[in-house]
Amino acid sequence: MLARTPDTTVVAGGTDLMVAMNFGRIRPERLMSLRRVAEMRTIEVGSDTYVGAGATFTQMLGTIEDPAMVLAAKTVGSPPIRNAGTLGGNLATCSPAGDALPPLAALDASVVIASAAGERQVKVSAFMLGPKQPDLRPGELIVGVRWRRAGLAQAFLKAGTRNAMVIAVASLALVLDKERRRVGVALGSVGPTVIRAMAAELFAQSWLEDRDWRPGTPTQAALDRFASLAAESARPIDDVRGSALYRRHVVALMARRALERTCASL
Repeated sequence: MLARTPDTTVVAGGTDLMVAMNFGRIRPERLMSLRRVAEMRTIEVGSDTYVGAGATFTQMLGTIEDPAMVLAAKTVGSPPIRNAGTLGGNLATCSPAGDALPPLAALDASVVIASAAGERQVKVSAFMLGPKQPDLRPGELIVGVRWRRAGLAQAFLKAGTRNAMVIAVASLALVLDKERRRVGVALGSVGPTVIRAMAAELFAQSWLEDRDWRPGTPTQAALDRFASLAAESARPIDDVRGSALYRRHVVALMARRALERTCASL
């Protein structure tokens, strides 16, 4: 259907699309619902985790095991939103404040994209070209997301104007994958897309290598440096939810807390 009519608008949970339609921001000529496509709700957990694009956040909470993704899924909206909203929708919207996106970027996950011509995979960080600008060609559909299990040393932190049902002022995901000896740090809501804090990743990886990846509390110097590098990677703006200065400050605080928590879980 998408090959014949590539201008078709796809709808799954509708938690973003229907709001835009109700406010008159968009008027699609043609909609295609994916709610009854059972294959798109598949979740497989093993050495690799695969989550179909149609899987809801409620489904993920009962199935997936990577702590950063679990923590992020818990913060998405309210129970009705988590019952309807899908991982594919979070990706397609490409909002820098999308709760699931920093953990996926930190886990180095890949988006599985299909069309009548075949299938391809794109890293989550490369898939997000800008707000509402996913790397989708005409006739393509997000069918799932795949990532490698990364152990329990993971964190997701989110700051907002209240404790629940809030759009992130800033968020941060940290993954310390002891088995593969890699570090993933991703920042949300502090740039036009989710940002990989590469300098912070390299610092933490080097520091952990020096310790042979043993569990323990990081030194104050290590925490300060990691927090500073994470904040320097942010590219925030001033808006109604917070100033750029505040966002950088919050990123630094979250980075310190995330590193302390994850090092204890190695």
